[in-house]
Formats: sequence, structure tokens, C-alpha cells
Amino acid sequence: MLIHNAAFDVAFLDEELARLDRPAWSRHCASVTDTLGMARELHPGKRNSLDSLCERYGVSNAHRTLHGALLDAELLAEVYLAMTRGQESLVIDIAPRAIVQEGWIAVDRSALIVLRADDGEAAAHRATLESIAKESRLVPVWAALQADEIALVAQRSSALEEPSRAMR
Repeated sequence: MLIHNAAFDVAFLDEELARLDRPAWSRHCASVTDTLGMARELHPGKRNSLDSLCERYGVSNAHRTLHGALLDAELLAEVYLAMTRGQESLVIDIAPRAIVQEGWIAVDRSALIVLRADDGEAAAHRATLESIAKESRLVPVWAALQADEIALVAQRSSALEEPSRAMR
């Protein structure tokens, strides 16, 4: 997770979670990247507010009139890409599952409420993935993961059919 001034935000989140008698943020998130700390290392002695970083890296924040979480998250993503230089988009490469799973945190999923997308939402999602693929000329990670999931389901169903064919 990317956070600008992570010490403040994580302390705030931990306090709110404690009020709800919930575990600390670190139990929900495998890692936090503090972009303020990164900026201080890259630009010691300079102002490193989000607005200053936007100006320094040429990220337009002209439409930012108030501090808002969603807009700030979008700006921070663009600033982070500029700060890390070699990356120009938020395309996620798929790492081998064993490597990815090392950083995962076990979560009790029994308490999660799953809301399935309706047909319209699923179509809009597919259209977004197609747009990302067209623009980036890469397969979006969600599409690749979905293809993996579909292949796994097909593999499981064919494995289930094998014994029934043998009995005929």
C-alpha cells in the first residue's frame, strides 16, 4: 500500500481499529510504502508535500481545490510512478504464485460478505479490462488471473468427469 506520511495515517488507522476492537493495520496489510520517506531521501531539505511533489514531477493537480482521499490517492499514484522513474503505468506483472504468496497475510474469510457483480457490472468490468489491454498493449493482471481461474475450474471439472467416464 502506498501512503504519503504513513506514520501518521497508520497510527490513525490503528487507533480507529482499536476503537472497534479490531487488530492493528499491519495485520490487514502486508507492507506499506511511505512516499514521504522516499521523497525525503530523494530530495533532502526540500518541501515534500503532495502538492510540492506534483509540481516537481509535472503531475497536474490543477483540479485539486480541497484535500480529498480519492483525488489524493490518484495524484499519489502518479507521483509514485514518477518518483520510481522506470515505470510509466500501473500495469502489474504476474509473479509466480509461490513468490506472491510469501507476503500474504492469512485472513479469516468466513466473516467476509461477498457481493457478486450483476450482468451490467460484469460487462462494464470486461470493457474496462479490454480498454486497459488496448491502451497498454498488455494483458491486465485481472484478466490473466481470471483466465487462470477459468482454466482451474475447467481442469477440476474434467478431473471430476474422468471417473464417471471410466465407469461407463
